[in-house]
Amino acid sequence: MTKYHIASLACASALAGAALATTPACATAHAQTTHEVQPGQSIQKAVDAAQPGDTILLKSGIYRENVTVSTPKLTLRGTGQGTVIQPPAKKAASMCAEQGDGICVMGAKARNVEGVTIADLTVTGFTRAGVFGMGTDGMTVNRVHAVKNGTWGIAQQQSVRGVFRENYAMDNGDAGLFLANTVTAEEGAQDTKGARVERNWLQNNRIGLTVRRLRNLTVANNDVTGNCVGMFVVGDENKPRAGALTVQGNRVTQNNKSCPKTERLPALQGSGIVLTGAEDTLVTRNQVTDHSGKSPLSGGVVLFKSFVGVTSERNRIHDNMLANNAPADLVNTDPGKGNTFSGNACRVSQPSGMC
Repeated sequence: MTKYHIASLACASALAGAALATTPACATAHAQTTHEVQPGQSIQKAVDAAQPGDTILLKSGIYRENVTVSTPKLTLRGTGQGTVIQPPAKKAASMCAEQGDGICVMGAKARNVEGVTIADLTVTGFTRAGVFGMGTDGMTVNRVHAVKNGTWGIAQQQSVRGVFRENYAMDNGDAGLFLANTVTAEEGAQDTKGARVERNWLQNNRIGLTVRRLRNLTVANNDVTGNCVGMFVVGDENKPRAGALTVQGNRVTQNNKSCPKTERLPALQGSGIVLTGAEDTLVTRNQVTDHSGKSPLSGGVVLFKSFVGVTSERNRIHDNMLANNAPADLVNTDPGKGNTFSGNACRVSQPSGMC
């Protein structure tokens, strides 16, 4: 393993003025370090040796291990799609391995881990998630290929200010991208404090993107195709309610893959953007085309009362372009109050009169 030490500008300035000071300001500061890892070497050992602000640079090749990151402001970066992380032949003794995740970014019970970045690599073949974050603040996942993982491509729970940008999630068992408050307890929706999901490609998963029991999040300019459901915004009876989201400028097309029913959901096929049990969500300037199915959730943009009976309220479906969606471009089977449809370019709605 090779290390390159890069002194910060602040430290360099302090050293330049050392003649005027008794103790240089950087005497105890950590110089940011890049740790290079080659195929066959341990990523986890490099992570464990790193300090806040360091970068772990993975050279191109295949790495067979589960990796846990709990150091704040650490960057784990590959050199592109050819840097591949796969499951090890023998399961390691770690929570990440026990859960079946590839890369785990884990905060402590009482404190989120801040500023971790995962970028420029492929995670594939894990039984649960390729990348999984829990208890994070400002976790950034950029240009990650999450392919053929058993449940989620990239997932995050109980976290704030996440950024998911220019990732490619394909052929994952459930959602390509999955963001939630928690899946292990009944709790109200969490304020993500401005999390962003932008310019991702989500293809041939069960669901392209699931946003479950969250508030204050933006989903913009993503390309979502070939899933059973393109985008799924999910709320329920817990308070605060899910919502206060913006779904804007996405291209959602041909999500006509057929998926069997589960304990929680009916069979899925032909759904573009679905809202269930959500409030105060803006769905605007999306292109939603070429969906067809016979699921209760089929259609272009669909408002559907949640499966625990909670209605959607005060959602605004405005200025979208919809075409060739069946049974309709706009579908509203939700008796909730205050939902509005205006300025949408479409031909068919259920009930009629919304286009």
